[in-house]
Amino acid sequence: MIENIDSLLEIIKIIAVVGLSSKPDRASHVVSEYMQKQGYRIIPVYPKEEKILGEKVYRSLSEIKERVDAVVIFRRSEEVLAIVKEAIKLKPAVIWMQEGIINEEAAQLARKSNIDVVMDKCILKEHARKEGKR
Repeated sequence: MIENIDSLLEIIKIIAVVGLSSKPDRASHVVSEYMQKQGYRIIPVYPKEEKILGEKVYRSLSEIKERVDAVVIFRRSEEVLAIVKEAIKLKPAVIWMQEGIINEEAAQLARKSNIDVVMDKCILKEHARKEGKR
């Protein structure tokens, strides 16, 4: 388990983003587009679109059949436990709950599966801080 966010950002290459909106003004879109421009591969998980940011959209995490290093969640805190239960099957290095998203039960479940957890932090802000951009 890696407790250091900077170290997590170094090992992550492929990010599944749950709740990635196609609307460019939404936080999920802004954050994902930024991460994509930094060289990370984004896998959108959103039930209402076919393509977002030029990538095929999956309806759920269980549809993804390739390696995923991180699952970034843009959903309400009360929806996170079900998402984490699904995410565990993908064996990501980290489950990342964006700012304002906290679910201790889901975090404990992920940690029991040897998955690092970041809660209530923005991956864009953390990456920009690490890179000295903000």
